[in-house]
Amino acid sequence: MIAGIDLGTTHSLAGVVEDGFPVLVPNADGGRLTPSAVWYRGGGGVVVGRAAIEAVSAEPGRVAVSVKRLMGRRAAEARGERCGCVLGAGPKGEAGVVVDGRWISPEEVSAEILRSLKGDLERFCGKPVDRAVITVPAYFNDAQRSATKRAGELAGFSVERILSEPTAAALAYGLERLGGKAKVAVYDLGGGTFDISVLELSGGIFEVLATNGDTRLGGDDLDAALAAEWGVSPRAAERIKRSLGDGEMVVEDGREFSRADLERVCGPIIEKTRAHCLRSLADAGLKPEDLNAVVLVGGATRMPLVRKFVAGVFGREPDTSQHPDEAVALGATIQAGVLSGAVGNVTLLDVTPLSLGIETFGGLMNVIIPRNTTIPCKAGEMFTNAVSNQASMRITVLQGEREMARDNWKLGEMDVDFPPAPKGQARVGVQFSIDANGILGVLARDTATGTDRVLEIRSAVELSDEAVEKMLGDALDHAFDDMGERVFTEAKLKADEMLPAVDAALEALGGAVDAATREQVLELSGKVRESLAAKNAAELKKLLAELDKVTEPLAAMLVERAMGGRG
Repeated sequence: MIAGIDLGTTHSLAGVVEDGFPVLVPNADGGRLTPSAVWYRGGGGVVVGRAAIEAVSAEPGRVAVSVKRLMGRRAAEARGERCGCVLGAGPKGEAGVVVDGRWISPEEVSAEILRSLKGDLERFCGKPVDRAVITVPAYFNDAQRSATKRAGELAGFSVERILSEPTAAALAYGLERLGGKAKVAVYDLGGGTFDISVLELSGGIFEVLATNGDTRLGGDDLDAALAAEWGVSPRAAERIKRSLGDGEMVVEDGREFSRADLERVCGPIIEKTRAHCLRSLADAGLKPEDLNAVVLVGGATRMPLVRKFVAGVFGREPDTSQHPDEAVALGATIQAGVLSGAVGNVTLLDVTPLSLGIETFGGLMNVIIPRNTTIPCKAGEMFTNAVSNQASMRITVLQGEREMARDNWKLGEMDVDFPPAPKGQARVGVQFSIDANGILGVLARDTATGTDRVLEIRSAVELSDEAVEKMLGDALDHAFDDMGERVFTEAKLKADEMLPAVDAALEALGGAVDAATREQVLELSGKVRESLAAKNAAELKKLLAELDKVTEPLAAMLVERAMGGRG
């Protein structure tokens, strides 16, 4: 038996497949939603769930909440996050919470929530449950996915799959539509994160076409903005927000709060999701009218403001058939059933959200796995030494969408040693593999010795969600300039290699080169040098092609001499 778990920012749920049907299990309080809150009691012991939330007022510095937004992040980039306890830095600068002077990682806090869910599962099933599928936001990076997997392992689970939340919601939506075909967008606005994914459902195959989002945008941000505007606590703001979902005005503590005020404050925050929606459609190669449905999930999508906004973006009324709080957990349970064999006729094809590659000579980004590639996947390339007698090669792993390495994020690096060899003679194969959880592994092999090096991508990836959004925006804004710089850099590398070779050929061949050819070669070489100095990419590329053609006879003469000498 494999459980499906939605490890949420504000609430978490768990389920199993029974008699072919996904069932969400009740917690000790009788409800299916367990608040993602952990109370580290003053006298010792840990309490999870509703009792922890109720302890916030009595012991506010001992209740950790919303730690999902700290997963796989640095403390420096997590400043300002509302985690209940004091935010602190771990031994490597990781974000975490501090209780009684003790630093606790978000994985450890999350593991307490998962242990509580594990207990609920085992009470319901009457036997041990130690395998699980756990969901994460689609836009969680490699470090955040790895941290979630570690949390599950700390809780005593073998984590069979890390599953993207909107993909899970699509599974829940599509289970009763296995015979048909549909293109569906899933708009998932939860307590702490936002995701938008576009999927194609066809005969039981669920294929993710594109995904986008922001792992630091959700209902918590709406509550904080309302609390600041109204001068109330976030819990009171959330309560008023919920009440205004059913009416235009609500009175609390003698004060009037209107839906118009709520929408004025929350509108700009919801508007931030528009660019993500449009980018996902563009990445999938679709227009809004190509979609068969836009499915809403996540508690914040109950707001009339959100439903109206989504209808405006996609030009259609959203599908609200899925339970906003339970759809992701239900989908995770279905995927767990697929893996265990309890659910048949379903195949899931997910994608990686950002391109992955390595830095090559000249500072270029060489993409090995493009963004929106279906996972699991493997891809590799062969690389060679750029200079003679080079005895090692540095493999710098990058993530991002820019043409130049410096404009992307460095995930890690390693050095691969090999016997010194003439330029272009050493061979190092680099293979990237992304598993079904979206976690990256990098292998580099020196083909001469067969020696392998494996790079472990650690959790301290200094990558904020604002930076992810900025990366995609910058890639679009600077696409023309970036491509121009790439073309020039590639041409410059060719020129730097070609010019000395041409000079050497003219000297070696001497009088064997007729005067007209020599003059033409020297003239073109001079123009190439001028174009290099002027950094004119288009002209440089054109001149190099001309020089290449003119020097073909010289290359043939050198080969003939070499063959003659060998004979």
